Amino acid sequence: MSASHSRPKRRRFTPAVLSAGVLGTLLLSLSMTGTLSAFTAQITNDTNTAGSGTLIMKETNQAGDVTCLSSSGPDNKATCSTINKFGGILGMLPGQKVSTTINIENVGTTAASTFTLAPGTCTQSTNGTYNGSATDFCAKMNVVIKSGASTVFTGTLATLAGATTAITMPAPAAGVKVPFTFDVTLDTTAGNTYQGLAASMPLVWTFTA
Repeated sequence: MSASHSRPKRRRFTPAVLSAGVLGTLLLSLSMTGTLSAFTAQITNDTNTAGSGTLIMKETNQAGDVTCLSSSGPDNKATCSTINKFGGILGMLPGQKVSTTINIENVGTTAASTFTLAPGTCTQSTNGTYNGSATDFCAKMNVVIKSGASTVFTGTLATLAGATTAITMPAPAAGVKVPFTFDVTLDTTAGNTYQGLAASMPLVWTFTA
């Protein structure tokens, strides 16, 4: 009597089943390793700023113990009443000269592009208890304005006041100090009718940038 043996059935793998297995393996691999790497290049500008400079005028007397700053007034425009460019001597005699030295300095961070001196109106007034009858005292007060070795103006206060344009001077860079000397002389032709009188005039210094 012969024994019968059954053969095991072979499993057949179709291409569809094989493709599904490979795709699943690939997706699993990507999910574990993240996205694919790539080359990159990058620059970050971390200092991008803009701002305004300053243009500030400083006036000092010859001794340097009196100071006026443009920044002490509104809109960088100040009035300085403590430095008298004409000396403030109210007892001058004909032919007498009074000299006053000042400094104008750019103490801002920006160089000036222009520097001007604009005179105002020369005003005559009485001085003391005895006053002469002359009405042209400004025409008897001579003034010479110098900056270093350069003469900025020479003439009478009346002529200076009548200037139609401001006096232009070399513009200083930041930190540069410019000296000025004012020599004021009562004309030698001034007679008795010029006694007891005084003259005054505003002066406006301007930097622009």
